[in-house]
Amino acid sequence: MRELTLRDALREAMSEEMRRDESVFLMGEEVGEYNGAYKVSKGMLDEFGPRRVIDTPIAELGFAGIGVGAAMNGLRPIIEFMTWNFAVLAFDQIVNNAAKTLAQSAGQFKCPIVFRGPSGAAGQLAQQHSQTFESWLGNVPGLKVISCIDPADAKGLLKSAIRDDDPICVMESELLYGHKGPVPEEEYLVPIGKAAVRREGTDVTIVSFNKMVLVALEAAEQLGKEGISAEVIDLRTIRPLDHQTIINSVRKTNRIVVVDESWPFAGISAEIAYEVQKYAFDYLDAPVTRINAADTSLPYAPTLVDAYLPNPAKVIKGVKEVMYAKY
Repeated sequence: MRELTLRDALREAMSEEMRRDESVFLMGEEVGEYNGAYKVSKGMLDEFGPRRVIDTPIAELGFAGIGVGAAMNGLRPIIEFMTWNFAVLAFDQIVNNAAKTLAQSAGQFKCPIVFRGPSGAAGQLAQQHSQTFESWLGNVPGLKVISCIDPADAKGLLKSAIRDDDPICVMESELLYGHKGPVPEEEYLVPIGKAAVRREGTDVTIVSFNKMVLVALEAAEQLGKEGISAEVIDLRTIRPLDHQTIINSVRKTNRIVVVDESWPFAGISAEIAYEVQKYAFDYLDAPVTRINAADTSLPYAPTLVDAYLPNPAKVIKGVKEVMYAKY
């Protein structure tokens, strides 16, 4: 099987769907002439032309609104945000219009639109450019939220999102657009709302998503050398959340650590902790443990960035706590 970077897999997904369906188009800042801020749309302007690969002004609220209107009128827009940090300006369109269209119209109007771009910290970008938005958007009824970094999954999930009749937010990672992985050459889709078990284990369940999956896998590898077998679950989709895969794993391992780059208060890790205590309480041999970013804005200093974010050492410490082992 060939290997593709995340950016190439995303480009393939968009290009294949645009060839398949003429109602699909891409719009955002620098997606055309500049080939995308992170080169995800490289070459797409040449193939599809300026009517379907549309460069916009720096006006997220405006072009998100144009996309919502286009979706309500039968098109299938892909709206690229240079970063989800900038998309805060467009939340009125995403939350108050796209997410509510179906309900407000009593089912008369659908809003098949994809909003996509990078979320989360990407090094020394400080407070306003390092936020993680999965828990914000996952809180909104009417939105579906995808967050993954495996190239094969990203391609299959983006294709599913483009074909879906609901508004969908696709969260990527600036740091991992060059991350490589095997991607099938044949046509395929990945179902929205289904988690993936990245590593089988018997002693503890580690649940994560997006680039924190790599942190979880690195921690699991080190734990394995110490005789601790960790099962790693990649959520892939935040809403709808695949509760059953998590519960089934906890019933096997009896312990769970959730690794979440978001802030700890009212986040995805808190939702998972609630679900586990409700549906697998009798199976737990230790309290649910969460490894989150620090409950503060992200500093600029590199030493403080390291202290702020989850890392393998923090995950290993959390696992050993639920194992009642020395660390």
